[in-house]
Amino acid sequence: PLFLHETNLIIPTSTPTMSSSNPNETAGAIKDAGRESRLSFRKFAEHQLRNEFKQEAMKKCDIQLSAFADCAKTEGLMVIFRCNEFKSAVDECLAAYMSNERWELYKKEHAADLESKVISSKN
Repeated sequence: PLFLHETNLIIPTSTPTMSSSNPNETAGAIKDAGRESRLSFRKFAEHQLRNEFKQEAMKKCDIQLSAFADCAKTEGLMVIFRCNEFKSAVDECLAAYMSNERWELYKKEHAADLESKVISSKN
């Protein structure tokens, strides 16, 4: 931040630095922690289960994600134009593994986990 001194000179003041090397990670962690603290016990457990579901889908689509990442690394700013087929493959894969039907099935399969997370988060 800058402030005006009595002589109308602009003098820069020091700005606090973030302790993490990546400010996006720090901000994301703060945001996640804030969101999780506002969720009810049941919603919190479901939120955790949803994150696990997403992680599994990402693992299943690892080949497509890796291909897209490689294309993005080689193409740089032209990724928007030159990597569309890889992005489409990623989108199709994630849509297949993250559909609402699969989510409902996953919740039924992990109902015991969901209940145990609700109980453990209350304690």
